[in-house]
Amino acid sequence: MKKGLWVKLVLAAAVIWMYGCEKKEAAPKGPGAKEESKMSIRKESFGQMPDGEQVDLYTLTNAHGLRARITNYGAILVSLEVPDKGGKLADVTLGYDTLDGYIKKSAFFGATVGRYANRIGKAKFVLDGVEYKLAANNGENHLHGGSKGFDKVVWDASEVRAEDGVGVRMVYMSKDGEEGYPGNLACVVTYTLTKNDELKISYEALTDKATVVNLTNHSYWNLAGQGSGDILGHEVMLAADKYTVVDKGLIPTGEIRSVKDSPMDFTKPMTIGSRIDKVEGGYDHNYVLNSGGGTPALCARVYEPSSGRVMEIYTAEPGVQFYTGNFLDGSITGKGGKAYKKHYGFCLETQHFPDSPNKPDFPSVVLNAGEKYTTVTIHKFYTK
Repeated sequence: MKKGLWVKLVLAAAVIWMYGCEKKEAAPKGPGAKEESKMSIRKESFGQMPDGEQVDLYTLTNAHGLRARITNYGAILVSLEVPDKGGKLADVTLGYDTLDGYIKKSAFFGATVGRYANRIGKAKFVLDGVEYKLAANNGENHLHGGSKGFDKVVWDASEVRAEDGVGVRMVYMSKDGEEGYPGNLACVVTYTLTKNDELKISYEALTDKATVVNLTNHSYWNLAGQGSGDILGHEVMLAADKYTVVDKGLIPTGEIRSVKDSPMDFTKPMTIGSRIDKVEGGYDHNYVLNSGGGTPALCARVYEPSSGRVMEIYTAEPGVQFYTGNFLDGSITGKGGKAYKKHYGFCLETQHFPDSPNKPDFPSVVLNAGEKYTTVTIHKFYTK
């Protein structure tokens, strides 16, 4: 048997092991059964790739009317409809109405980003004494997995029904050498819309050779509704006393600095626009979470006063990238024909720190053969 085929079979078996031995949930009984029965999954076509490959769209709905749409192209969150304080639904994520938009000009809207989210300085790193050169797709640096990262491939998808909600599971096999990364990597990303008004994103990966892994979701949020205006009036709280200082190329210098007495401080709720003019270029920084990662903990809370919508984020990652749509300039026409202007969306990308492969003092992003990468991020919604 050829080595390549053997590796593929081993990784496929590993993926089956990762989620094929899950406990099967019993049929719902008792008071919660009626609510759970109202949760649904719908699959439909989202179009075709230029080579003719079929792409699907999955719609997840819970009993309270929350509705998430996810495509297996890029494992992208296409939309998320959430009620305001009056019960009116609005889509709170930026994106496109069609597959063609994501293919031609993604801007990473809603995408699963990998193999390494965020930046790697000078597009290279050394692992076990070997230097690996990556695509320099952000000046001299490597950004979000390279020229063709996980956001630009078609994933294998399947429906998931669990006790706490409904979901879709995506699987992708990243080959050894893809975008310069070592090791064949089997990845699984599962979106679950829960009965408790949460969108849960779970990530798993296995490799046959030491590599670096840092997966995240790159949704742009506007809790007033996508395309409705800027996000400067959103109130943000970040559970982070420190952040990683960056150079002009947005690569961490290695310094971890306190946010105290600076416009970087969101330990208490502050509107995004209150001090953004004091931050050169706007917010695009990695915050060091107080929890330190490991188990899901409160990372951020965002409140939009006009709608009353609140989003809380819980994560097992050690950091979160807070980005305020600084590079949106109105040239992108999104859903419903809305032009996305500067600061029309914000991102909270749960992650390991940027350039960690080149920063030995940062939490390790190395995944060795036989080890399992696993992390989860939860977005919880309510109104006040």
